[in-house]
Amino acid sequence: MLIKIPYDTSYLTTECNERNIVAVLEPGEPNVDKTPEELVISALERPIGSSRLADLAKDKQKIVIISSDHTRPMPSRITIPLLLQEIRRGNPEADITILIATGLHRPPNSAELINRYGKEVVSKEKIVIHDADNQNSLIALGKLPSGATLLINRLAAEADLLVAEGFIEPHFFAGYSGGRKSILPGIAGRETIYYNHSALLIKQKTSRAGFLDTNKINRDMEYAAQTAKLAFILNVCLDSNKNICAAFAGEPVAAHRAGCEYLRELASVKRAPADIVIVSNGGYPLDQNLYQAVKGMSTAADNAKPGAVIICVAGCVDGIGSRNFFELTAGAESPEKLLKKILDTPPLETVMDQWQVQILAEILCKHKVILVSRNIDSETVSAMHMEHALTLEGALQRAFELKGKDAKITVIPNGVSIITED
Repeated sequence: MLIKIPYDTSYLTTECNERNIVAVLEPGEPNVDKTPEELVISALERPIGSSRLADLAKDKQKIVIISSDHTRPMPSRITIPLLLQEIRRGNPEADITILIATGLHRPPNSAELINRYGKEVVSKEKIVIHDADNQNSLIALGKLPSGATLLINRLAAEADLLVAEGFIEPHFFAGYSGGRKSILPGIAGRETIYYNHSALLIKQKTSRAGFLDTNKINRDMEYAAQTAKLAFILNVCLDSNKNICAAFAGEPVAAHRAGCEYLRELASVKRAPADIVIVSNGGYPLDQNLYQAVKGMSTAADNAKPGAVIICVAGCVDGIGSRNFFELTAGAESPEKLLKKILDTPPLETVMDQWQVQILAEILCKHKVILVSRNIDSETVSAMHMEHALTLEGALQRAFELKGKDAKITVIPNGVSIITED
């Protein structure tokens, strides 16, 4: 049987005896009879729980559109022009700013902006990149349910109309991406993001993919969006080729929940525990660094027997993705001691990337992880308590050495696209 796993903008392949394969876990393929543009236009014409955006914009002067950053496969070349068109249909003179929701990610460069929006939008529209550390650009809006101070971008808080675009996929601790995440963490201050991503909240049993109502991280996020007066969203779902397969627009909570319900029908698959689990983040852009690759590992761990080997395939063209992510992990004597240290950290003492390290440490306490990447060296991977392989074939051979030639395998080509359930 040929195993084909996304890697950067291509694939890695290897062969395996079919008798070793337990399952290949993939989301359902949507049945779509419209173009991406038609789907978005239809959603904007028939918003959920809201008037049309053109009508909302009629008497508004300062309008802010929050947009996903370069780490997300959001098809903004399609969505942003249509959002701009809809706003200007109602208010041709509106002062519109596109605010890029970087959260704590690095700012996108010029090439990434053009790749995301196209030359025309970049040259003609007003674009501002959020900076979670620029205190002059932030404003406090009270407290979140968790107790954190809500700091968000002042441009958004002072807008006459606040709009957001995004895409919905399962999220390994927020339940789902999209919707309210444009505000928190998208345009929030560092202090607010740290508290929302603290060990206290990450360790909750319902801080995982597919959970919203009982998810305390999501509760903070929805409260932040409501407090920031997010008025209208356009969220899309993507198929396996990262093309729009559905679009949802309107009142932020109602439209987002509708998108999540649609996605859950496609993304839910039966859990398939195995001795070896092969996973990726679905290729670029979500596999552009090791930090992001933890998301796929989390899904793999949910389908791994005790002591199983996880093979994580990630292009990592941006390397590790975060110096602090590396130093926290590599600086620990063992995953067990690392996890204990993090769990003992009070929310107000959360440090950069601690949440990703926490989830990685939980995985490493239970499983051997082999990272397949040509863009990170073996010494670095070893220092982070994982093994390294340059090829998928080599990683699988090593996994068989560890688990035996009869070991059972679950293959998850895109770990961030599914929700596994019993």
